Amino acid sequence: QMRPVESGGGSVQAGGSLRLSCVNSGTPSPLTTMGWYRQAPGKQRELVAAMTLGGITRYPDSVKGRFTIGRDTAGNTVYLHMNNLKPEDTGVYFCRLSKAALEYGSWGQGTQVTVSS
Repeated sequence: QMRPVESGGGSVQAGGSLRLSCVNSGTPSPLTTMGWYRQAPGKQRELVAAMTLGGITRYPDSVKGRFTIGRDTAGNTVYLHMNNLKPEDTGVYFCRLSKAALEYGSWGQGTQVTVSS
């Protein structure tokens, strides 16, 4: 079973940047899809970036042009590059890794991102 572990969260001012990382600490498995979600206080968890093995990406309008999902050449680490951060980007960010469709993937424990105005 894959066990994603996130890192890279922190506190930044609006307009700043962060890069989140996600590695699989569980059983090595071929990745088919990977994604980043966030959950703001009092809100539902939402998808902010997803990518297939073939490199097809999707983003909601709220982060399009500011967030970029990627993975290293070895395929062991999934990244989320976040630029021009806004206070509304604040939340816990979760990585999800899957051998099939993203909705069947394993969740990480999350990493906190706080953006101050």
